[in-house]
Amino acid sequence: MLKRFGVFLILLSYLLTGCGQEAGTGKLNKVGLLVPETINDQVWGTKGYKGMLKIQSKFDVDVFYKEGMNSKNLVERAVEEFDQKDVNLIFGHGNEYAEYFNELADQYPHIHFVSFNGDAKQKNTTSLNFSSYAMGFFGGMVAGHMTKTNKLGVIAAYEWQPEVEGFYDGVLYENKDASVTISYVGHWDDDQRALKLLDLMVKDKTDVIYPAGDGYNVPLIEKIKENNIYAIGYISDQSDLGESTVLTSTVQHVDKLYEMVAQQFVDGKLTSGNAYFDFQDGVISLGKFSRLVDSKFKEKLNADIETYIETGKLPSK
Repeated sequence: MLKRFGVFLILLSYLLTGCGQEAGTGKLNKVGLLVPETINDQVWGTKGYKGMLKIQSKFDVDVFYKEGMNSKNLVERAVEEFDQKDVNLIFGHGNEYAEYFNELADQYPHIHFVSFNGDAKQKNTTSLNFSSYAMGFFGGMVAGHMTKTNKLGVIAAYEWQPEVEGFYDGVLYENKDASVTISYVGHWDDDQRALKLLDLMVKDKTDVIYPAGDGYNVPLIEKIKENNIYAIGYISDQSDLGESTVLTSTVQHVDKLYEMVAQQFVDGKLTSGNAYFDFQDGVISLGKFSRLVDSKFKEKLNADIETYIETGKLPSK
C-alpha cells in the first residue's frame, strides 16, 4: 500500500564527494522512499521515516513511501508507480537498492536515485555511505572502560561493517586486558539467531555487548537488561531503553542526512557516485551517556572526539 504525506525538502548545501559527474538539478516535484522492512522498527526504518518528516517541514511537496520493498520486482513496480505520480527524487533505504537503481536509472533519467552503503554507477544515482569505523572505535572505548569481566562481545549483521573493527580496536586501545568476541547474524533482522548468539555470550560472562544490527538490537538490549549487563546502542540513541544498561550509543543521523541530500538536489549540487560521511559532517555522534560512566572519562572521550573532528586523527598509544 502506498503511503502519502505532505512534505518539504530542505537541505543544507553539503559537499557530497561523488564521482565528479553532473549534479542532480531541476525543481523538486515529489519524493519517494523505499524501505526493505518497516518504518516502525524503532531504528533504521524509523530513521528514514523521520528523515521524510524533516523534509516535510521544509519543502511544500508530497512524499510517498512503500514498505516491504525487498525484491527487484517490487522495487521496479514501486519506481514505476512513483514515476506516474511525478516523483523525481527517490531514496532507497538500504544497500540493496544501489544495484536495483543502477539497472533502472537509464529508464528514468528524470529521477535521481539515492541509496545507502552501495556502489552508485549511473549519472543519476548516488550512494550515501557512513564512515562508521570511528563511531565504533569511540563506542569501544566506552565498553573497554566499563567492563568488569574484561569480556566484551559484538553481535553484528555482516563482516563488512566498519564499526565492528572500530569497536574492537577501541576496546583494546582503552583496555589492553580485554578480549572481544565477534559473532555474525548474517542478516539485519534475524532476532532469533541474534538472541541465541547473545545467550552464548552471557554464559561466557561477557558483560558489555554491541548489538550492531538495526533490525534486532532492540530485543537484544531488552534481553541484556534482564541479565543486568551493559550494551552500546546502535544507529539511534537508545538510552531510553535503559539508562543503566545502555552506556552510550553509536548514532547515525540518517534524518539529517536526508535533509542534506534533498537540499543539494534543490541547489543543483547533488552529484552522482559514492559519498562518505563521518563525525565532521554532523551526521555521526555518540548518544547520551549512562550516569554510570564517570565524568573524568567522559571529558577525555569528548576531547578525543573533538580532536578527531578537527584533525581526522583517532587516539593512539
